[in-house]
Amino acid sequence: MNNVYVTSMGKFLPGEPVGNEEMEDYLGRINGKSSKSMRRILEQNKIRFRHYAIDKEQRSLYSNAEMAALAIRDALNRNSGADENDIDFLAVGTTQGDLLVPGFASMVHAETGLPVMEIATHHGVCASGMQAMKNAYLQVLSGESRTAISCASEFPSRVFKHTRFEAQQGFRDRAVPFDTDFLRFMLSDGAGAAILQNCPAPSGLSLRIEWIDNKSYANSYDVCMYAGYNKDNKEHASWHDYLSAHDAADDGAINLKQDIRLVNEMPKVGVDRFFELVEEGVVDPSSIDWMVCHYSSHFFRDEIFRLLKLGGLMIPEEKWFTNLYTRGNTGAASIYIMLEELLASGKLSPGERVLCMVPESGRFQTSYMLMTVVGSKDAAPGIPFEEREPEAPKLKYDNANDIQAQLVRQLVRVWIDFEQKLARVPVIHKLYQGKFTMNDYKSLMENIRQQVIDGSQWIARAASYIPIEHIDLRSAFIAHASDEHRDFEILERNYVSVGGDLEAIQAGEKNIGSEALSAYLFQRASRDNPVDLIGAMWIIEGLGCRMARYWGEMIRDQLGLSDEQVSFLLYHSDSDELHFERLEAVVQHPLLTADIAARIVKTAKTTARLYLLQLEELNCV
Repeated sequence: MNNVYVTSMGKFLPGEPVGNEEMEDYLGRINGKSSKSMRRILEQNKIRFRHYAIDKEQRSLYSNAEMAALAIRDALNRNSGADENDIDFLAVGTTQGDLLVPGFASMVHAETGLPVMEIATHHGVCASGMQAMKNAYLQVLSGESRTAISCASEFPSRVFKHTRFEAQQGFRDRAVPFDTDFLRFMLSDGAGAAILQNCPAPSGLSLRIEWIDNKSYANSYDVCMYAGYNKDNKEHASWHDYLSAHDAADDGAINLKQDIRLVNEMPKVGVDRFFELVEEGVVDPSSIDWMVCHYSSHFFRDEIFRLLKLGGLMIPEEKWFTNLYTRGNTGAASIYIMLEELLASGKLSPGERVLCMVPESGRFQTSYMLMTVVGSKDAAPGIPFEEREPEAPKLKYDNANDIQAQLVRQLVRVWIDFEQKLARVPVIHKLYQGKFTMNDYKSLMENIRQQVIDGSQWIARAASYIPIEHIDLRSAFIAHASDEHRDFEILERNYVSVGGDLEAIQAGEKNIGSEALSAYLFQRASRDNPVDLIGAMWIIEGLGCRMARYWGEMIRDQLGLSDEQVSFLLYHSDSDELHFERLEAVVQHPLLTADIAARIVKTAKTTARLYLLQLEELNCV
């Protein structure tokens, strides 16, 4: 049997932290009325901030599978010893996936773009994340896998938005029952992932898994947290048994609910299992340095402490670690998000013991996991560069203008999606992993040179098609083209400075992605009044503002280069801020209509996809 190590962990928490006063701005107020239960629930759980993958219009910004894939990518980016081609097992847990069929792991695997591998879906509530961890652990322990990924992701906010309840016949004349309203203010969105290997990370700290214990008590308890059933209507055992999905919805059968009468049994079940593990000699409370417990509410924390003290086996309070109050209750993902934060905190030391506890109220399960910290605390961290959450470049606009405001919101969504997908492109992923080579740098410059040359040309062509009555816009396009028409010379100097042959890069052909990108941009530039091309500028100039210096400094540091050898990227970081001022002038122009705004967004989406294709198809001509 192999030892099994968690060699890195990752997380994804969507959007900015949402405070208690903003919760109903995201979830909505049912029938326009604030919840009467909210204040009491929040006073009990003491959660101050959480994250939502929906916006204030209740639109989904990600899928559950996308969040899982982003957490996995984060874990991989932090791991210098895990090659994607070595990963041969993926286990994923969730409460509710995006689709009824197929399994959630299939959807996550597709989002990651990782190679062919064995997968497993674990469907449940909070314990499904630990079931996934146990599966991945056993795969590596037995030698079936050398590198496995365990992940859990939750997206409950979208099932709590006010419109779902307002559409249900049963709640048009009465308030939503407390068993449903309770969970609206308990649960939030997020994902976490762990890389499991048969050897510790080459640097930094790893967590050696000693054992994982998962126990179900469904034989002794009724269902407690559930969806797809209405306990008050015994005629139907499942939402499938209703005459239609509409009937099931109107009866509240599809709502996620918590049986408040039963949920208080959860701490007792979890603590009883702890006492059993102590009696079995598996756990020595005095040897535990960190207790990482997923209690879904501060209320349950107090009850767990009370029961442990009664049994004389209390682990001192200062050894307990949680981020419930700042990250929220993310269900199956919570234990991953807690361990990721603890591992990155600098608080752990080699030799320390970490005991994890995950109680679940679905039909009552309890999970425990014991881990030992190994490695060197003074070693370099697993991620070689500062982690960044996706963030769109800043674009000024008139908040009072609905068309401008909607346009900018949509452009921001296009950008966030684009930046997330950029991280998965092989050459950029290598850069983020700290595995970038000189050949990668040369190849990147060879493949983007022609697009850089074409940039000023399609902008100049677009200017000639802008009507004379909008000469200010024409002037902005011409000035933009003038700024950029010699940028390719900086790129060529960088290429030669790292040993590239000038004649070789000048004779290079466009790859198939560059061909598609240039053809599209010239086609758009040749139409009357092509102001929608500011959507293309949003993507291309956004790369300069948001990514150029970030990439340039990473390339410089990984390859031991000087600023002069990455000056093309560093220069664009500064110059493209000026270009953004011109873009803002177009966004704020009286010419802007809803139709033009829609064309701008579509052009931005198309440009983003083709730019990704250019980077995906390096040297494919």
